[in-house]
Amino acid sequence: MQGMAHHRLHHRLQLVCLIAVVLTAAPATHAIFHFDFRLDTDSPFFGRSARASRHDTWRHAALESIARQARRLAKALGKLSEAAAPAAATTDIAAADVTISPYTHQGHCLTMGVGTPPLPSKVILDLGSDLLWMQCSLVGPTAKQLEPVFDAARSSSFSILPYNSKPCKEGTFTNKTCTDRKCAYENYYGIMTATGVLATETFTFGTHHNVSANLTFGYGKLANGTIAEASGILGLFPGPLSMLKQLAITKFSYCLTPFADHKTSPVMFGAMADLGKYKTTGKVQTIPLLKNPVEDIYYYVPMVGISLGSKRLDVPEDALAIKPDSTVLDSATTLAYLVEPAFKELKKAVMEGIKLPVANRSIDDYPVCFELPRGTSMEKVHATPLVLHFDSDAAQMRGCLGF
Repeated sequence: MQGMAHHRLHHRLQLVCLIAVVLTAAPATHAIFHFDFRLDTDSPFFGRSARASRHDTWRHAALESIARQARRLAKALGKLSEAAAPAAATTDIAAADVTISPYTHQGHCLTMGVGTPPLPSKVILDLGSDLLWMQCSLVGPTAKQLEPVFDAARSSSFSILPYNSKPCKEGTFTNKTCTDRKCAYENYYGIMTATGVLATETFTFGTHHNVSANLTFGYGKLANGTIAEASGILGLFPGPLSMLKQLAITKFSYCLTPFADHKTSPVMFGAMADLGKYKTTGKVQTIPLLKNPVEDIYYYVPMVGISLGSKRLDVPEDALAIKPDSTVLDSATTLAYLVEPAFKELKKAVMEGIKLPVANRSIDDYPVCFELPRGTSMEKVHATPLVLHFDSDAAQMRGCLGF
């Protein structure tokens, strides 16, 4: 859960403290999917003989988040559009038991079966888009892939959608064209560009209680960038093309483990997503999701303040309000973004609170750095936790997210 969109200048602050959302995983039931948010520090993109350092990991996460934030800002300004298209189905996906696998610095992965017979494939969960798409081939000099790409020729249930189909007519992608009577699209994901055609396919969820559903999806190519160990992206914004709308899922929730931890974590769809009713987790705080009258393409939440430890920062509540953008939740943006007034106050409080000398130089993409005394490890540094305050007196430090 990270992200704040605003039409003014955005800043980022790299801290020696890492803010993690944590929950003890609930016992497995037929309605819980299990996620693993572990960090893969053995990514081959750091070199075959090298193991990714924590610094490299966070730097790459920062670069991915910066690019994604730039796309979000352009979209909020009306320069880009988000996907949309129809759907209808009633498959009970809550009956599945799905397992997640880790993947580098970009987010969280879910494993599903694609096609007939099903090919196990990892997809990135993305709250900031609605399209489910799978990579069918690689193009471009920077495209890389570890997971197997989806080969439609090996599936008996694959079908291309024509340009005059309802999903294609109602879809509003970054770009859309008719190619050989097919519905060709182009979408942006941060620094990545995905192109493809709309199609239908059978997707299978679960490791013990398998559930299959025929879904509209993107049969695509990654033109640049990389999604590392994943084979595609699963959009969880409830646009008409999303899996949520296609399967009539009205609620879901998921829990996060620390960024580099080695624990699994669940996601619940449907009835089990009612965390308070089913006691799936501990204490539950609720806040309303907001509607943005200008660009209702993200999960907006009413953040009203920020604290560093017990100290409430002097951030005007008006700076956090919708005009036209406010605080958004984005699972694929690993760092928090703040509007300028909030950033300045937080930076000031951090520099006062961390008892380390400020470096007289910037390093890589970090505008603020601290010097560690010789022989001192990062684990010895005390960093005050950041607290986000929401409407209804809710405060977020650790917990789950429900939608």
